[in-house]
Amino acid sequence: MKLSAPIYRLKRQAKQLSRDRVMRLGEALNRAAKQEGFQSWGQLAAQQDANGPAGQILSGLTAGDLVLLGARPGQGKTLLGLELALEAVKAGRPAAFYSLEYTKADVAGRLEALGAPIKVGDAGFTLDTSNDICADYILKQLRFVARGCVVVIDYLQLLDQDRAKPSLAAQVCALKFFAKSAGLIVVMISQIDRSYDPAVEPVPDMLDVRLPNPVYLTLFTKAIFLHNGDVHLQAVA
Repeated sequence: MKLSAPIYRLKRQAKQLSRDRVMRLGEALNRAAKQEGFQSWGQLAAQQDANGPAGQILSGLTAGDLVLLGARPGQGKTLLGLELALEAVKAGRPAAFYSLEYTKADVAGRLEALGAPIKVGDAGFTLDTSNDICADYILKQLRFVARGCVVVIDYLQLLDQDRAKPSLAAQVCALKFFAKSAGLIVVMISQIDRSYDPAVEPVPDMLDVRLPNPVYLTLFTKAIFLHNGDVHLQAVA
């Protein structure tokens, strides 16, 4: 069944309805789902999950990949990052989501919006929202993790805010080496510069990545860009 709008827009509309009507997000999501012809948001999410890009994208990633996931605000990049982690867990692989942007309650709400079968705290899924998050912190936390783990970091630019921590370039280098040596897939969510014009190109590319300080983007092995529901996975030359 074709939706009237991309799922990220439906989620955003439900969130606004939840605030305006002072109702639980789950109830607002179910209302949105019924307007699309589904009995519940879980049913809508399940169908979209079956037809969605996360599973296909994950199958295109390999152990040792350092992946950039970029989009403008409101395009669903954080949700796609969570979906990649959830796909890994469903396949019997561990996953970890590190966020300097959201609280655990925020992430729990997004998992609910996805109709996810797992919750914060479930085995196989690690969620960390510590203010100490940086490359060294992540490496320490995951030093015993199994090969094939999918690690999502939300997000690249926030790793650069604490001057007491290594430079962003040094952190990206450390994460690349760690991904390759430990056999992990590390996905770094990224902001896209405001100069990006969808009228010129349908999705952003590496030239549109917002960098507060220099980073060699060729350190990334693959990139995922999305805009208006279009999702592109590409190798980084």
